[in-house]
Amino acid sequence: QVQLVESGGDSVQPGGSLRLSCATSGFVFGLSDMYWVRQAPGKGLEWVSTITFGGLRTYTDSVKGRFIISRDNAKKTLYLQMSTLKHEDTARYYCARDPAGVVRGQGTQVTVSS
Repeated sequence: QVQLVESGGDSVQPGGSLRLSCATSGFVFGLSDMYWVRQAPGKGLEWVSTITFGGLRTYTDSVKGRFIISRDNAKKTLYLQMSTLKHEDTARYYCARDPAGVVRGQGTQVTVSS
């Protein structure tokens, strides 16, 4: 049974930083491409970032230079380091097994507010 459990969300001021984590089980993490997606209030799911099983990283334009995706295959954990946070980053963040977020965890809330 696939399990994806996100943590690390919080309420922060603009310009702040957060590190999200996603603990996984039930599949071969080390051979899986992994994704972060997010859903802002009143909007649909948005792809944020991908890290392939080989370590290649891609980002949506709005977070390039501010977010870093990483993985620890030994711990079967996915991370998202978020810096220089903006109001528009406010969303529920999910780790996912596909870029559309069809298979995703329960999410963790990030609120950027002054």
